[in-house]
Amino acid sequence: MERTPESLSAADARRAALAAQGFADPPPAGVPGGRAVRRVLDRVGLFQIDSVNVLVRSHYLPLFSRLGAYPPEQLEKLAYRQPRRVFEYWAHEASLLPVEVQPLLRWRMEDAHEKAWGGMRRIAAENPGLVAKVKSTLEERGPMTAGQLEAENGPRAPRSGPWWDWRESKLALEYLFWAGEVSTVDRRNFERRYDVTERVLPPDVLATPTPDRPTAFRELIRLSARCLGVATEPDLRDYYRLKPHQSKPAVAELVEEGALIPVQVEGWRDVAYLAAGARIPRRVGATALLSPFDSLVWFRPRTERMFGFRYRLEIYTPAAQRVHGYYVLPFLFRGQLVGRVDLKADRAAGVLRVQGAFGEPVVRPGPLAPPGEAPAGRSASTSGAAARRRQFAADAADALAGELRALAEWLGLDAVEVVQNGDLAAPLTSALLAP
Repeated sequence: MERTPESLSAADARRAALAAQGFADPPPAGVPGGRAVRRVLDRVGLFQIDSVNVLVRSHYLPLFSRLGAYPPEQLEKLAYRQPRRVFEYWAHEASLLPVEVQPLLRWRMEDAHEKAWGGMRRIAAENPGLVAKVKSTLEERGPMTAGQLEAENGPRAPRSGPWWDWRESKLALEYLFWAGEVSTVDRRNFERRYDVTERVLPPDVLATPTPDRPTAFRELIRLSARCLGVATEPDLRDYYRLKPHQSKPAVAELVEEGALIPVQVEGWRDVAYLAAGARIPRRVGATALLSPFDSLVWFRPRTERMFGFRYRLEIYTPAAQRVHGYYVLPFLFRGQLVGRVDLKADRAAGVLRVQGAFGEPVVRPGPLAPPGEAPAGRSASTSGAAARRRQFAADAADALAGELRALAEWLGLDAVEVVQNGDLAAPLTSALLAP
């Protein structure tokens, strides 16, 4: 019988997390197809959607990080064609997730009248007739975009905020989406087309009984644990954006059941929970560029605790105040987060632009002696460690160059160009120029 661990080293915890997220899986043979895409989705549970397109829409990147160059149409087929296997809803922010999870989120739909964003709640409370009209229009006319609905449902209203340009009918539509009464049929140039949910989701999903709330919370935490491998209660809670009063009883029940095993992780202040059956490989050599919204790194406190990597998204930070750049991707190398690159797909020029490249301490150049030479006052063993560190940094730069070339090719770009910004820019440029 395999002994259940009572504690984990920090390295064990990292490997468990990487394995749970699919980074220890063997690469698919040939061009990744629908089965490979579904395997990744099973590992990570959902893909977060974001509108920023300076590189590529974020929900396409987690698959590239784990599979390499895959056809994006494989994800679109699962999400927007029949038989539909994936749907859009508010899970961890706006997300693509398996249709089987929909019953576990019906409690959130039921709470739309009090939990949806302010503008949506206001429309539902002050103008229920418009909400009903928007839904009846979809019932009668079939799939429509928000723009088409706005044209049919009254004059344009003032802007609702500095970032968003939602009119009254758009708010009504988004309320219905939150409430689960309408769903996304597909997207045209990233704009959603909506229809009533009974014409979008599979009949067997719609016929699945709605679980009571404690059951739904428990099953969502079970899914979170499977996707995270090892996690604290706040980590588990964040995955599907639950509240403490929802997640803590669920965690306690799963511990009692034996589905979660309390463990102490080296360097972690809070108790952690290992998912029963979680893999802890002896080695994870994964190398990948990660979306800012990848589930491996989206909960920033966990990213810092797990990898010693402090990561903040600077999209909404004024340009002069940014530290690393506008759209910065962490770089995973041999199971560690060793750097970050600010990327932009310049489609007009056919170039992937690296607008900044920054290393973590493990790959930063320093005053190291040439291999085989011990600096004065240093032992040969110290010199050997320095040489190994220097080799690791060189290997990381080579691997990053390879990932950038592969990303550019996948995006249909012809070249990678590096701006000399950041301590990794020079070694990365050299690696890209190497034959």
